Amino acid sequence: MATLAVTDETFDAEVKNSDIPVVVDFWAEWCGPCKQIGPSLEELSAEMDGKVKIVKVNVDDNPNSPAQMGVRGIPALFIFKDGQVVSNMAGAKPKAALQSWIEESI
Repeated sequence: MATLAVTDETFDAEVKNSDIPVVVDFWAEWCGPCKQIGPSLEELSAEMDGKVKIVKVNVDDNPNSPAQMGVRGIPALFIFKDGQVVSNMAGAKPKAALQSWIEESI
């Protein structure tokens, strides 16, 4: 499964009310490090399909969700499990580091 674009309007339904853990990537088009981790998140989304859902929130188009989460810089990644944040990470990381972080958190 590819990553899913989530908006302020769909955030609760797709993230907080999800039956499986969710990785949320807060990003923007102009953010170089965000573009670096994008392909890794796409690959992990396919590889971990059914175990975790990976969604992306464009902070320029959807300012409310990142504000509620206290996002100050991007990329900012959060893992939600049963509607609650269980882990978060800031900045770009290699695919292996992202995968380890996700697996340890879910």
